[in-house]
Amino acid sequence: MAKKVILLVDDDLDDQELFGEAMSIVDSEATCYFASDGEEGLRMLEKESLECDLIFLDLNMPKMNGKQFLAEIKKNNAYRNIPVVIFSTSLREKDGIETAEMGAAHFLTKPSSFGELCKQLESVLSKALAQ
Repeated sequence: MAKKVILLVDDDLDDQELFGEAMSIVDSEATCYFASDGEEGLRMLEKESLECDLIFLDLNMPKMNGKQFLAEIKKNNAYRNIPVVIFSTSLREKDGIETAEMGAAHFLTKPSSFGELCKQLESVLSKALAQ
């Protein structure tokens, strides 16, 4: 796989750590950055000029939630084409439909096992980056 830059926007530090570990197994060449809420994610994209190949986005976060963050980047020409994968504990079909309508590339429910996380990341990476 080609070297990728991935941003995970998620307020759960344990989820950030597991995601980073899983990514190191799925694609050891990928570089992962982490933001704890949508405001921090936007700041990393805008002020730190982070150039992402893919964004994984939790929905339920303080300050700026995932839907607000998604809306902000999709109206910005510089970021609108970055594939966004919703990465949430939500099982609500409505969330999947709404975020797809807002421009999310995929909806991934956070799995309960590390092995399943690795499988899901591998699958989503091949799909999201092939678009």
